Amino acid sequence: MQLTELGGHLDTLLDASRLKDYCPNGLQVEGRAEVRRVLCGVTASQALLDLAATGAYDAVFVHHGLFWKGDDGRVTGFRRRRLHTLLANDISLFAYHLPLDVHPELGNNAQLARLMGWQGTARFADQELGWIGRPAREGERADEIARALARRLGREPLLVGDGERTVRRIAWCTGGAQGFFEPAILAGAELYVSGEISEPTVHLARESGVPYIAAGHHATERYGARAMAHYLNEVLGLEASFVDLDNPV
Repeated sequence: MQLTELGGHLDTLLDASRLKDYCPNGLQVEGRAEVRRVLCGVTASQALLDLAATGAYDAVFVHHGLFWKGDDGRVTGFRRRRLHTLLANDISLFAYHLPLDVHPELGNNAQLARLMGWQGTARFADQELGWIGRPAREGERADEIARALARRLGREPLLVGDGERTVRRIAWCTGGAQGFFEPAILAGAELYVSGEISEPTVHLARESGVPYIAAGHHATERYGARAMAHYLNEVLGLEASFVDLDNPV
């Protein structure tokens, strides 16, 4: 597949222009004109780019790319090394941040829900990034959901607040979405799940009576990139692989 064709397809599939984001979505680094092999991962880290280079991949697809608003624009240090790896090996880099979070089937929120058996029924918060719906089992307690997350994600989550609270409406947003906790409460959530937690979030969980589970930024955002690898294989006929590089955060 031609690089331009792949880029146009991904931009349309993920509706990249719809969302206001903290980064440029789509093709961030241009490589060779033809793409046959794609390596998918969460973040465009040096480790992932090295794997792409040694594995003779034509392109890399990630959730967290190289360029972010507010970053120092100079190409030095680790930025230079990452960019050099791509350019020296003629590898393209595709990065989709919020568009990969919100896609109704391939996105991180959708994939986490599928993994956990949650049923999303509505959206909330800024740009409708958060999801709200029903837990896997009616009448599950917050601490039972935390244990289920630990089993499926392979990482012990942090539960703050009343672990014995019965949950009929669960809200979630993967990654660093602790800022959506209050909107989740206002939307009627009885439990909120995200990747990260901040100091003020602890107090809000205790005072509101709505428990909060921080299940890991990386741990909750592995599944969109994995779903994209499957899509690239099955729908576009490319040779795509997903690699999960360990990250404790």
